[in-house]
Amino acid sequence: MTIPPTTDTVRDPDLLDRPLDTDAAGPVAPEKKSFSLGRLLAWVVTGLIMLVTLFPFYWMVRTAFSNGSTLAANPGSLLPVNFTWGAFQRVLGLSSIEDARAQGGSGASIDFWLALRNSVIISLVITVGQTLFSAMAAYAFSRLVWPGRDLVFGLFLAALMVPPIFTSLPNFLLIKNLGLINTLPGIILPFLFMTPFAVFFLRQFFLGLSREVEEAAKIDGASNVRIFFKLIVPMSSAPITTLAILTFIASWNEYLWPLLVARDASAQPLTLALGIFRSQTPGGSPDWAGLMAMTLLAALPIILLFVAFGRRVVNSIQFSGIK
Repeated sequence: MTIPPTTDTVRDPDLLDRPLDTDAAGPVAPEKKSFSLGRLLAWVVTGLIMLVTLFPFYWMVRTAFSNGSTLAANPGSLLPVNFTWGAFQRVLGLSSIEDARAQGGSGASIDFWLALRNSVIISLVITVGQTLFSAMAAYAFSRLVWPGRDLVFGLFLAALMVPPIFTSLPNFLLIKNLGLINTLPGIILPFLFMTPFAVFFLRQFFLGLSREVEEAAKIDGASNVRIFFKLIVPMSSAPITTLAILTFIASWNEYLWPLLVARDASAQPLTLALGIFRSQTPGGSPDWAGLMAMTLLAALPIILLFVAFGRRVVNSIQFSGIK
């Protein structure tokens, strides 16, 4: 009796030797993205947002390179009116009073480099101090165990709801009693230590760090101070750098507090020096070209800083869960 072959044992030698025809169906056409009204609307909205965001900066640049004496006659011009570097020369003290008034300036002058030095000193000292103390406080709230830790952190975090204007008067009285009015330490001191946002920002990142390395360091006899500086800080370089950049920008742009305690030009930062170009000219209008040139020079360091580290700041904020 012969057993018929099953379908699994049937093989066609000609079929096995035949090359696979991959071109029979022709090339695969790339998938075309279908036009969508929603996609078009999204691009239009994005373009409008970019225009609204960037147009004030462009207008500042346009005004800074304009001639102040003819600027009022062409208020709607999108290009600089009688292009000139005169506004920057007035800001940097490179033009005489006669030349400044001939170009529509008020004739007022400032010590730009002194104001720039004050801004750099104030911003750097506040950035270093606030970043250091905030990181230490965040480490205590996230990695150390002590009675009442969560309660103290909740009370500390509640300070986020207190407007800064409410603490201006007590801080002013403190600085006045210490004799620090019209001094750089008087501007720096209230911002030198940690802030609720900075502590919260770093604490959220510290909570996500692995404890195995920290426990191994403790077994080897490392103290909390050594663990903080040798392990936690290197492992948290990204958020700490981000906090330092944000703190530097906030310190550089601070206006209200220096206005209260820095009446003398020797202690005024750039934000206060801008007010000099608001003085009235004989024509009765501010020196808009000089004011915009001063604003552009004051904003330039921050713009370069954010261009260099902007992506790192955004990535670190997203990673830390702060949306």
